[in-house]
Amino acid sequence: LFCPQNYPLYIRSVPTENELKFHYTVHTSLDVVDEKISAMGKALVDQRELYLGLLYPTEDYKVYGYVTNSKVKFVMVVDSSNTALRDNEIRSMFRKLHNSYTDIMCNPFYNPGDRIHSRAFDTMVNSMMMQVC
Repeated sequence: LFCPQNYPLYIRSVPTENELKFHYTVHTSLDVVDEKISAMGKALVDQRELYLGLLYPTEDYKVYGYVTNSKVKFVMVVDSSNTALRDNEIRSMFRKLHNSYTDIMCNPFYNPGDRIHSRAFDTMVNSMMMQVC
């Protein structure tokens, strides 16, 4: 999860031994997200949510993107060998993430733009990652 200024609100990776590689991949994909948003221009305003789809594939991973109306960016990196995940499943996972993020934003004790420290959000992300693995 990244705020509109592209600094991270929440990053989670499994397995953790390649965490630095995933951070690099996610940060480089933000450029692709920005390119897709600027290419869509006015069409972005008309949509309630924006699923960007596959941002780019690498040899080992596929990187997907999603942007909310408030320009919060969600980036998901999935192992390329996982052929069970189709576009509909990825879209559904992003919707689930967006709903959980909305719940966090509704918390009166959360300051927008702060890093996310929520046990409920962690639990939801962990369960989603276990389904994929």
